[in-house]
This record gives sequence, structure tokens and C-alpha cells, in this order.
Amino acid sequence: MDPLARGIVQAAQQAAAVARRPEPAELALGGAGSAARDYAEASRSPATRRAYRTAWRLFTEWCAGPEAPPGTQPLPASPALVAAYAARLAQLGRRPSTVAQAMAAISVAHQAAGHSSPTRTAGVRAVVAGVRRTHGAAASGKTALETPALREALSAIPEGTARGIRDRAMLLLGFAGGFRRSELASLDVEDLQLVPEGLRIRLRRSKTDQEGRGRLVGIPWGLHGETCPVRAVQAWVESAAISAGPLFRTVDRAGRILPLRCSERAVARAVQRAVRASGGDPTRVGAHSLRSGFVTSAARAGAPTWAIQLQTGHRSLAQLHAYVRPATLFQENAARYVGL
Repeated sequence: MDPLARGIVQAAQQAAAVARRPEPAELALGGAGSAARDYAEASRSPATRRAYRTAWRLFTEWCAGPEAPPGTQPLPASPALVAAYAARLAQLGRRPSTVAQAMAAISVAHQAAGHSSPTRTAGVRAVVAGVRRTHGAAASGKTALETPALREALSAIPEGTARGIRDRAMLLLGFAGGFRRSELASLDVEDLQLVPEGLRIRLRRSKTDQEGRGRLVGIPWGLHGETCPVRAVQAWVESAAISAGPLFRTVDRAGRILPLRCSERAVARAVQRAVRASGGDPTRVGAHSLRSGFVTSAARAGAPTWAIQLQTGHRSLAQLHAYVRPATLFQENAARYVGL
């Protein structure tokens, strides 16, 4: 550790105090207090809770490791200690988004224990901003799976097998609905209703709807039978003899359909498997490639932004435009109007 960082951590050790203990009034609440904690825990998605737990564990391990002075306590942590940790993550090559997630986890842990968050101080914010400015780079997300590439991937999926029928339905529904992988994996058969226009899907919860208000998503009949998402879903439900419960289920190596819900990771593997079979690079795609591919394809075809947003459920137009803008870079381009 360089002298500057060592000095910061030493100053943090002097400022560290013991963790807050439960007050007698809190202990007296008994079951009600436990229920309150449970509801507070449920205010964040399982994925977010897992990410925060991992980030907090890494911070506490760092505090107990050789880079921090003996006896350094992570809770409550001084701003100087947290700033040193953020700087160390950057030195180790962690992305600015990883540093930001670590800061969020530290903040949540302190607030849950009744301490003020050290991440809110000007010093820590300055370090995090410096990390973004120094190491920030354009996001290198997965490649959007646009309609032509999706067709190629679908054509490579084996026909007549349980996994092939499921994967075809999964890819087509995920694409046509502009679904997140968590949304796709969470669907139950009861969430689907066949109507003359196609499928009406009740999305019970999503990343931007943690309170479970839900929203309706329409999946129209496809123009071509082999790529129709409605027909693909019907084929899967009928072949798997599913009448209730999880829509997309685990298929084992022997081709048996298990009653277990597919994980979010299974959605990504289905996409990668199909792309690999079609001769593409599976490392360039993932579950999000379906959602981004839908947005990009719809924008290229001239679909209104508001219609795309209604289908995908994007709450922020800025996020949506991150996909729409590259697809429509030369459509209605202002440079066309200046007479050059």
C-alpha cells in the first residue's frame, strides 16, 4: 500500500467505532420488529439483495485483510476508509459500475444499522467521481440480436426436442415482448391469455415495478408461421402438457421436462446455444440481446418511440434512446436539412 493510502486507512482506524446495538425498545417489538425487517428486505429485488450482500462481504473482507490496519471495523466506517476502498477497487481494475455498486452496498448497510452513510460525504463522492472520470468507458454490453440474426439463430435450433421447442418459444416471446430475462423467467401459464389478436400477458412484476402493480403486454400473431411467437408458445405448452405454474421449465440432459422454473441464466444460455449453433459468437450475446434486439429492430422499421416504450416498459426515455439512437442515426437526421 502506498504511503498516501496507508495514511488514509490509519486515519480511518482512529475514527472507527463499534457497531450499533439494538435498542431495548426494538427488542421489545419481538415478532413485529422481525416482520418490519422482512418487509424492508423485500423493498429490493432478490438480484439487488444478492449483489449488495456480495459487495458488503468483499468490503468486510478487505477491512480484515492485510491492506487495512488490524482492528479496522467496517461498521460504522469512516469516510476516509470508504474513500480508500473505492480507490483500491479502481487500482485493481474494477469498473466504475462495480465501484458504484460497492458504495451503494456500504450505504445500505450503514443505514440499516442506524448509521449515517459515509458514501454521502463530499470526499467519498469526489473519489467515486474521479474513478468514473479516470476509468470510465463506453459500456460494452451484449450485441443486440436483431431480426435477421434472430431468424438465423432460430433456424439452427433442433426441431422435435423438448429443449428445442422450449428455446424457440423462449427466444421468440422474449424478443416480441421486449422482455428482461427476469420477466421472461418469472412468467406463469396463468399470466397468458389467448385472444383473437394474439397473446395477452400479465407481467406481474418487473425491475421498474418492484411494488407489483403489473402491466399488460400484447404479443401479436407473427407474419410467418415459423417465427410466430404465439404459435411457438402454444407448441411449447402443448408439447410439455403444462396447464399451470411456471411457463418455461428446466429440461434435463435426458430431455425430461422438470417442474422447476427456468433461471434467468437459463434464458441467456438458450440464446447463446442458438447463436453458437448458427455459427455466431455466443460470447457476444446474452438474454439482454433479445430485448435490445427488439428495440433496435423496431426503431429501424420506423416504430414510434412511444410504442416501443409501451412494449418494453422502459421508464426512462434516455435509456430507451441508447438503443433507438444508433438504429435511427440517419433517419430524420438534422444534417439532412442544412443544405450541404
